[in-house]
Amino acid sequence: MIPAAFEYVRVSTVDEAVAALAEHGEDAKILAGGHSLLPIMKLRLAVPSVLIDISGVQELSYVRVDGDEVAIGAGTRHHELEKSEVAQAEVPLLPHVASRVGDPQVRHKGTLGGTVAHCDPASDLPTALLALGATVVVQGPSGRRSIPITEFFLGFFETAMEEGELIVELRVPRTGAGGWGYEKFTRRENDWPIVAAAAVHLPDGSVGVALANMGGVVLKASAVEAALAEGRSIEDAAELAAEGTSPSSDMHADAEYRSHLARLLTKRALKVASGETGASTAESTAA
Repeated sequence: MIPAAFEYVRVSTVDEAVAALAEHGEDAKILAGGHSLLPIMKLRLAVPSVLIDISGVQELSYVRVDGDEVAIGAGTRHHELEKSEVAQAEVPLLPHVASRVGDPQVRHKGTLGGTVAHCDPASDLPTALLALGATVVVQGPSGRRSIPITEFFLGFFETAMEEGELIVELRVPRTGAGGWGYEKFTRRENDWPIVAAAAVHLPDGSVGVALANMGGVVLKASAVEAALAEGRSIEDAAELAAEGTSPSSDMHADAEYRSHLARLLTKRALKVASGETGASTAESTAA
């Protein structure tokens, strides 16, 4: 449970971080909150020779309105997102989901950019960002570029970032008073979701729906979204939640049960988003 030896580099600006990544190459890893990286380093599943600490880069910590979008710095901690008045007013799904991540220690250290870069298929905030149709802004030696989040998650712990790039910002539409719902089923309050579903009414009139832990990455519930766009009922649309997914079977749930949870939690999230019902007790009640 002891990580291999590594060199520690602390930077204070994004440009310094990009330069450090260019200098040390593929053997370097970015350290922000550390709640995803450090455990796998202790298990020797990741053995970087250099850690580049960006936790002190102040320019990466903000939540602000920018036109029709809310811009969120990649270094914004979950607790900061949870308590942000801007986020609560303009995109309330995100602070709610941030409040459900892990425990207070995790929320005070973990960052939004870190959880997106980690690309865990059971992660709460990436699921909400996918439902919102977020944009991921990365920066590298060639400057900045924007990647639609639908193109960002490529596979298990694999993203569209190229060598030498890091996430600097997440951008989401301002949903304001539009309805939203987030439902997840866990064994304990601060566990990773066995399955989770996010639903949100978007400014263009559509409904975004995404699922956690139903495949190698967080997934759009595309069949559900299409059914809702056709005017089908929430009940009918939610029955399609497991289409196009590839849930795994493990000690917590088999694939069939995960598919059942996807349908059930999607229906609950959609009903909450539509104002038909309040938040459910999906976390503590067997579905």
